[in-house]
Amino acid sequence: MFLLALALVVSACSSESSGSDGDSDSGESAKEVEIFSWWTGAGEEDGLLALIDLFEEEHPDIAVENAAVAGGAGTNAKAVLATRMQGDDPPSTFQVHGGDELNEGWVAADKMQPLNDFYEENGWMDKFPQELIDLVSKDGNIYSVPVNIHRGNVMFYNMQVFEDNGIEVPTTFDEFFEVADELKAAGIDPLALGDKESWTATQIFENVLLGVLGPDDYKKLFEGEIGFDDERVVEATEKFGKMLDYVNEDHVSRNWQDSGQLVANGDAAMINMGDWAKGYFANDLELETNKDFGYFEFPATDGEFVVITDTFGLPKGIDNPDDVKKFLSVLGSVEGQDAFNPLKGSIPARVDADESNYDQYGKDTMADFQEARLVPSLAHGSAASEGFLTKVNQAVNIFVTQRDVDAFVQALESAAPEM
Repeated sequence: MFLLALALVVSACSSESSGSDGDSDSGESAKEVEIFSWWTGAGEEDGLLALIDLFEEEHPDIAVENAAVAGGAGTNAKAVLATRMQGDDPPSTFQVHGGDELNEGWVAADKMQPLNDFYEENGWMDKFPQELIDLVSKDGNIYSVPVNIHRGNVMFYNMQVFEDNGIEVPTTFDEFFEVADELKAAGIDPLALGDKESWTATQIFENVLLGVLGPDDYKKLFEGEIGFDDERVVEATEKFGKMLDYVNEDHVSRNWQDSGQLVANGDAAMINMGDWAKGYFANDLELETNKDFGYFEFPATDGEFVVITDTFGLPKGIDNPDDVKKFLSVLGSVEGQDAFNPLKGSIPARVDADESNYDQYGKDTMADFQEARLVPSLAHGSAASEGFLTKVNQAVNIFVTQRDVDAFVQALESAAPEM
């Protein structure tokens, strides 16, 4: 499948470029922008197409090639992208998570052009939170434009299950375990998990780490200033293991949507998932926000916001940087972000977007985004390098089965040089 996807993408690029009127040697615009992403699912594809429509309305002389690659929650697309970037065949612009996936990947490989002047020209320096700009910056230079924000430290819950069992929203780890015991006694799985892909369990672990360490030391941990042998990392691992005592028995055979279905059906009470789950509940399962399902911050992370942001930048070696900048200008505009995010289920990265376009969950999350402490997600490639994350996912996968705290912490320590 990978070779087929690669062949299709390369073939498409070759056929388009061979028919282009642009002359790369002359520096003239190729009049086509290739947008590379993994947005092919419901909601995300709708959002991308709305963004493309807006761009084409503003720039009818520039054609758009939607070079999205489906499958593997971005894994297939990232593999195709790596082949193209290493072969000096970059797309015009491509989806990449802000943080280390961008900075320690493509920026460190000298594959991206800085956008400092571009930000200044568009008046964007005060339109995105500084901590978000930091996530798309390296060595004083800005390298991409965030289009959306997802939050990773959210618990979604079945409101009827909570009401029927007299459950109050837990705000601390101790309260969570008390609630979990009550739910378990009632024959309900307290926490839904689908770790057919291990990142879902890694996401739980990163949120436990944040709850134990707090935002400053959480960042220091992934910056190498605090070691993984710190007693608080051990404490977080123990809490993580205790949380796993309350998940559904068939977790290894489910993906995140399957586990979300357990919450929707009332077979499980809660799920820790990025807020794309809100889009799944509301759009796919047709559940009503704050009636059928509710949401709260992961225990012990009140006032903190785990950021997952999709961004697009300007690769080196492309023929039409001016046209790509026009697309990035639309992507970073209020109009672009408000066209994309309500359909995607995310919130805008800008702080001045029109909140009337968003439901109550979106409004609440937008308010938190402006006020909370922002920290990067490990599970989604922002907090550490891909090599480190791969090893963490492997260690988490083993820990979920074996629950060996010492072995897990040792695995983290061994992987740390790759951060």
